Amino acid sequence: MNLAAKIEAILFWKAEPVGIKKLAQLLDTDAGSIKTGLAELEQALNGRGLALVQTDDEVMLGTAKELSPLIEKLTKDELTRDLGKAGLETLSIVLYQGPISRSDIDYIRGVNSQFILRSLLIRGLVERIDNPADQRSFLYKPTIDLLSHLGVSKIADLPEYNKVRADIESFKLSVQQPQPGE
Repeated sequence: MNLAAKIEAILFWKAEPVGIKKLAQLLDTDAGSIKTGLAELEQALNGRGLALVQTDDEVMLGTAKELSPLIEKLTKDELTRDLGKAGLETLSIVLYQGPISRSDIDYIRGVNSQFILRSLLIRGLVERIDNPADQRSFLYKPTIDLLSHLGVSKIADLPEYNKVRADIESFKLSVQQPQPGE
């Protein structure tokens, strides 16, 4: 498989900006080869639904600019839909446990939360920050706009904040402990 295809696979899988140096490291090559591969990939994507979005030192896959009206319509449609039970559940976990990793959210909910988190990010209700304990993952926390919308000046002002945090911690501990008869 050629270098451009490998770069495309990495950018698709990451779904976020990736540094040119990081690509070179992952593909065991130099930055010059990566830039050549990016130029080849950019040419291959021409006239398709995807495009390369680049800065001096980072690159990611994005939608082609010709499709902006379509993507804008889809985004508006998604933003007008109700959050639903799964969205409210995930938002509550982020509010009461954040900053929290996606894997911890998935563990508490018992299901994959990737698409719910994406929806909450698009709506500006949560934000993703670097995880200081693990550079390979992110943490999610409520936005200041969400707190403002809820009418609270700080997280601790949420209803029954300490009780809910304690309940979630108790739940996490009970799931980790082997139950009698296991």
